[in-house]
Amino acid sequence: MEDQKQFLLDLAKAKMPFGKYKDRFLIDLPEYYIVWYKNKGFPKGKLGLQMESVYELKLNGLEDIVRRLR
Repeated sequence: MEDQKQFLLDLAKAKMPFGKYKDRFLIDLPEYYIVWYKNKGFPKGKLGLQMESVYELKLNGLEDIVRRLR
């Protein structure tokens, strides 16, 4: 449970480290961009897990939960 809380807190502060949306919060990335990554394959490691979580949150309309943690 504590790990999940920390994951969400980290996700709220996580920014895209490269590309067109560099330095933008992951939760604020455009939906089409996250869907594109879903189809292409998310990056390996923590960033990939965070982006996959953003995909699921956006899919279910729950991104405001993460935004409020900021």
